[in-house]
Amino acid sequence: MNHTTDPQWVIKADNLTKRFGDFIAVESLNLYVPKGHIYGFLGPNGCGKSTTIRMLTGLLTPSEGNINVMGLAIPKQAEALRHKIGYMTQKFSLYDDLTVKENLQFIGRIYGIDAQECKKRIDQLQSTYKLNQYQHQLAGTLSGGQRQRLALACACLNQPKLLFLDEPTSAVDPQNRRDFWEQLFDLSEQGTSILVTTHYMDEAERCHKIAIMEKGTIKADDTPKTLMDNINAHVVEITTTDLRQLKQALSTLAEIQSAAQLGHRLRVLVSKHINDPICWVMHQCQLHHRPLQQQDIRLVTANLEDVFVSHTGQNPNLHKQEG
Repeated sequence: MNHTTDPQWVIKADNLTKRFGDFIAVESLNLYVPKGHIYGFLGPNGCGKSTTIRMLTGLLTPSEGNINVMGLAIPKQAEALRHKIGYMTQKFSLYDDLTVKENLQFIGRIYGIDAQECKKRIDQLQSTYKLNQYQHQLAGTLSGGQRQRLALACACLNQPKLLFLDEPTSAVDPQNRRDFWEQLFDLSEQGTSILVTTHYMDEAERCHKIAIMEKGTIKADDTPKTLMDNINAHVVEITTTDLRQLKQALSTLAEIQSAAQLGHRLRVLVSKHINDPICWVMHQCQLHHRPLQQQDIRLVTANLEDVFVSHTGQNPNLHKQEG
């Protein structure tokens, strides 16, 4: 497929690299986001997700590579792009000393939206995102979920066809995260393309497609189901006693990609080249004087966290400073 000329892509980035001195934040990244999709960047904080978004929106100039967003060459045409996209940053970036409605009115003036049209859109967005009862409340006094809804409303005020969301749910509880994703699916259904960064597994599974990032590079790129179906490892679960000691013993073996305890179970990723992972793991446990019964061990289906670990060798829910 010729990515460079196919009109279905809302974002096309080729060989994207960003250096800060000797530090390479993003390296030779190729990204193709289909129109109308919710496309996720999955990776730990510090892997380059935010840096990539800043380059795609024209806020940062790449050290190398070419970017085309909605038919515009970036960063050269970044000013024209600004009126076509919405951007919700990692941290709440609106004005705490303005009310909900005043924040929306201010954003409307920035975009140069006609006053009558702006009022109509604000009324609609306050209704859509359940902000009517808070419209005269200072933004600084809102809860995390309310601030999140206000930030999304502001990002949608110019009716963008493309939304950039940079870890938008990092400061809210699970119910608010769930509600937020329902709102994203409503936008997607209406034809809005969405690029969202996250380090939450449940959010990544909701995306139409995801890219797994680590240390500035994309390790895998496909639908969540395809990535889980084609994981390059056997996933084995063990239920026995002394799981901490067993984990320590298995983790020393080269054929074990990962071992993680989940309650009373040990979830182990075994290299794909092991033909019979059940027998092999039982044998290894026997060698380490921790014999297993057949009922103690089973093959299970991979989840997205298994996929991430198999590609990167680390837990995605790590918190480091974003590069």
